[in-house]
Amino acid sequence: ATMAEAKPVHEGGCLCGNIRYQFSGDPLATAICHCKHCQRQGGSAFSIVTVVPSAAYAQQGDSKIYVDTGDSGQPVYRHFCGDCGSPIVSLVAAMPGVTIVKAGTLDDPSWLQPTQEVYCCNALPAVPHFAGTTRAQGAN
Repeated sequence: ATMAEAKPVHEGGCLCGNIRYQFSGDPLATAICHCKHCQRQGGSAFSIVTVVPSAAYAQQGDSKIYVDTGDSGQPVYRHFCGDCGSPIVSLVAAMPGVTIVKAGTLDDPSWLQPTQEVYCCNALPAVPHFAGTTRAQGAN
């Protein structure tokens, strides 16, 4: 029998360092989200998110949680650092079993390649299309 190849471990954290996290393996998806909620939470034109299996995600440090409402009408639990305000992850009730990591909090996000853009109906006109992505006006 051959040994299984070790899964890569990716680490990240908030601006002040009180929250640290890691996940193992490759993400299920990486996307650019232009929704108004990501724009407001991140204070920017869009958010880069990477979707990972919840079982692969581990966090040290306590996050505060803002309970938002998604398009489905179900809750979106937006975790953030209560000290520095960095958004860390979102847990979407309509998408059980996955954790949506805010990619800007990764120590090294350079390996990520977004493959889709969502909520393009809210994209700022000055933001160009990202190379290699498919674009959806709404969530899907």
